[in-house]
Amino acid sequence: MRSFTVTAVLIATLASGGSLWAAESASPSSRADESHGTNVLVVGIDRRTGMSAEEIKRLHVGGKGCDCTDVMMLVHFAEDGRRMTAVSIPRDSYVEFAHHSHPRHSGKINGAFAHGGGDLTVRTVEKATGLKIDHYLETDFTGFVNTVDRLGGAKVCTDKPLLDLGSGLKLSAGTSRLDGRRALRYVRTRHVDPPGDLGRVRRQQRLLIDMLSRLRDEGAFADPAAAVRTALTLRKSVRVDAHTSLADLAHLGSLLGGLNADQTEFATVPMSDFDHRVPAWGSTLLWDKKRSAALWEALRKDRSIMGDARIRPSMDVPVEIPPSWVRVRVTDAKVAGALRANGFVIENTSGRPDQPRPKGATVITYDPHRARYAPTLEAAIPGAKLRPVAGHGPVFDITVGSKAASVVKVVHDRSSVEGAPVTGDRLRCGTTE
Repeated sequence: MRSFTVTAVLIATLASGGSLWAAESASPSSRADESHGTNVLVVGIDRRTGMSAEEIKRLHVGGKGCDCTDVMMLVHFAEDGRRMTAVSIPRDSYVEFAHHSHPRHSGKINGAFAHGGGDLTVRTVEKATGLKIDHYLETDFTGFVNTVDRLGGAKVCTDKPLLDLGSGLKLSAGTSRLDGRRALRYVRTRHVDPPGDLGRVRRQQRLLIDMLSRLRDEGAFADPAAAVRTALTLRKSVRVDAHTSLADLAHLGSLLGGLNADQTEFATVPMSDFDHRVPAWGSTLLWDKKRSAALWEALRKDRSIMGDARIRPSMDVPVEIPPSWVRVRVTDAKVAGALRANGFVIENTSGRPDQPRPKGATVITYDPHRARYAPTLEAAIPGAKLRPVAGHGPVFDITVGSKAASVVKVVHDRSSVEGAPVTGDRLRCGTTE
């Protein structure tokens, strides 16, 4: 099982933006009970030590490194090898650090590395999650680029153009095949829709599952010989811990050949506060205590996280912007009442009960400057059409059409908009969540 786990992470680590190598400073705890699967902590370090100015410019990774974990993913492998669950841990998560040379204190989880390297990072994650970490792996920029190139590139999809000057990303709408350098820009971008770390994490997960599925479809793990060839390719730009041999990598490759996308699960730790202010640390993220505890319990008991109501506590549609921030005018009193009950601010109901509805779907008209609020209203009225009109003003107008306009319950839950549990087959190109 150990060889299966470590090799799977070699592929999974591509999503974190770097090559793989085992940090000598890390000392994962030994598991007392191996019956509950295997846990691997994968991190990407924001560090540019050893990179030339030319390489930094070529990869578009300028700026000062923080010597902290920029990406953190806890990967759990079921004992029977038939399921992989990857949980992204946002770097600004506010947690108590494990014991180290400093007095007892809390901070952003990505700062544990600066305080005590991989060893403290592992122990802090163990303290926060209650899970034992069996393997700890670090990544860097250059190795990621080389690995993607050697494995034939990566495929990504987007329904609209993506442009981010910060990461250097420039993608047209549709499906694109990326080399390692462009793939690095894709997994690092934070200033495209959806913005921030949650959107970035989901893009990393999408790249991962499409790359893993492509390698499987192309026969990279079809038989022992193919698995050895793939392992050799990885070893050219990947370093692993001393306990992982080429035979281990090849063995896992063979097992990966039987792992379908629907046997993989992806999620982000559920959050309760996205702007918890702490002196010396600034804006931090607080985990939702009950939902995150349920998530870690599922992994500890080697269970699937899909369909667990305790992790995603209701069937309401999650939205990133609270309904109370959206001002609305509606042509139908019944729809207006349902939206008001949902938390939207109703400015006016312009229609009469006996007024005929226009033919067709319900239309939501709004100013493009308010585009970030539109998805919240669109989620509440499934099937409605968005119509941006320059200069429309701060209020959204809803013209209810002849087709039935049902209003569904939405809930302000940013961590479930892009971080709710989902199987890998829902993240592949050509699918939607």
